[in-house]
Amino acid sequence: MEIKIPEVGESVREALLAKWFKKSGDFIKRDEPICEIETDKITLDLNADADGVLSIVVLEGSTVPVGTTIGAIDESASAREIPTSENVTPLSEKSANPPTSPSLRREMREQNISPGAVAGSGKGGRITPDDLSAHIKSHPPISAEPSLTLSVKTEDAPSYSSGREERRPMSPLRKRVAARLVAARQQTAMLTTFNEADLTHVKSLRSKYREHFIQRHGMPLGLMPFFVKACIEALKEFPLVNASIDGDDIVYHHYFDIGVAIGGEKGLVVPVLRNADKLKMFEIDQTILAFSEKIKSNHLAISDLEGGTFTISNGGVYGSMLSTPILNPPQSAVLGMHAIQDRPVVRDGQIVIKPMMYLALSYDHRIIDGREAVNFLKKVKEYIEEPEEMLLEG
Repeated sequence: MEIKIPEVGESVREALLAKWFKKSGDFIKRDEPICEIETDKITLDLNADADGVLSIVVLEGSTVPVGTTIGAIDESASAREIPTSENVTPLSEKSANPPTSPSLRREMREQNISPGAVAGSGKGGRITPDDLSAHIKSHPPISAEPSLTLSVKTEDAPSYSSGREERRPMSPLRKRVAARLVAARQQTAMLTTFNEADLTHVKSLRSKYREHFIQRHGMPLGLMPFFVKACIEALKEFPLVNASIDGDDIVYHHYFDIGVAIGGEKGLVVPVLRNADKLKMFEIDQTILAFSEKIKSNHLAISDLEGGTFTISNGGVYGSMLSTPILNPPQSAVLGMHAIQDRPVVRDGQIVIKPMMYLALSYDHRIIDGREAVNFLKKVKEYIEEPEEMLLEG
């Protein structure tokens, strides 16, 4: 059975074979992760479609077209290779590479750490984040010369380390992010307007209904659903903010597919909440959590990223106090959230301390006027500061 680079989206024509998890001659089981590939949109693991012995054709580090055969599985070897309960040997004896998650594997590669060098304390010898942290503390990583077995395209700059500096080629995903950011600057008339919101009522509601949401939905009420709902209500009042430009036409979207920016290990991705206006608060939280897990496990699909009419980016999770978010074309606007900080504000002539958040709306001035952008952001602020009637639907 041949192993091929799969089609993961209409616009994806090639992929980087980032890592083989097995070696030629290794026995693999059906559905077991065998390699990691990276496109200009996502990173994902390929799983074995059958039991058998692996034969590698394309070396890791190679960039190849979609549909390329990168290896094969000899299924005829499966019957004699499958271990029985009587002859299974401990993991430490049969393999120098204990099982790890994709995110830990990437971190170990970046730190030049062999999986076999880390003692796993998890079930079956699995390496945990604490195991890796302990190893790094006791064995400070040393920059190593890049492996000569990697095969790269001739137009890509090879990895290089001189001790004082290191050069690595950009990943396809990072190249794509860079290109889109430059295009957003060059092809739109981007402007940003700012405001701030008092999150006193939001914090109170999250605290009041925390146990209720945990009991009913298995998780506390998050912050993002409030902003998703507030933006949707504001978009209904200002439809141009939810529209896009196509040639000489303005396309009005009578639906609300809200992109939520999530930082991955290899760059920012923006999965889309489909028909977000029909989602309840807990469903928004659950969907975003599911996207985050997909990103961590390299199971995010191209279909999760396609489309979107408006984007929300929360730089506050990294401690950002104020920033200017960049548009995600062809969308015409993006809302930037920031860190919640207790600040002195004036209420009824008195200086009081309130939990405040700066909000930033970047918009395409070709389609959205300044007055409309300012009023949209003010409307979001109003919904966030008085959310009870709008948001308590269940």
